Amino acid sequence: MHVITASPDHVTTTPNATMTGLAAPSRGSSELSTWHVDMPAGATGPEHSVTREQVWTLTTGSLEVTCEGRTETVAAGRTLVLPAGAVRRIHAPEDFRAHVAMRADGVVSVAGEEEPRILPWAR
Repeated sequence: MHVITASPDHVTTTPNATMTGLAAPSRGSSELSTWHVDMPAGATGPEHSVTREQVWTLTTGSLEVTCEGRTETVAAGRTLVLPAGAVRRIHAPEDFRAHVAMRADGVVSVAGEEEPRILPWAR
């Protein structure tokens, strides 16, 4: 059993959001990673795909996600399942927080970037 305490050492801030790593292999999980995403109103992440399924549960606010050409609004209290390999983009019409779960070995591909991105908060 591992009890994980949030730490400033597990926080990654990008131009679009802040990710706070929770469970991950570096913190005792063998298969899964979980984290919080905090995105401010008006922010939009890059169009990308992830090699693993992700489950996003909105805890505050709402987000707009475009996935495989379809756009949905997801509000607090709802859960979004994004399939592996699906091209998606997340937009914050208002501040939101989401709890995300994924297999720990997922990597991200962003259009126009040669190398995939490793998610440091998920490792």
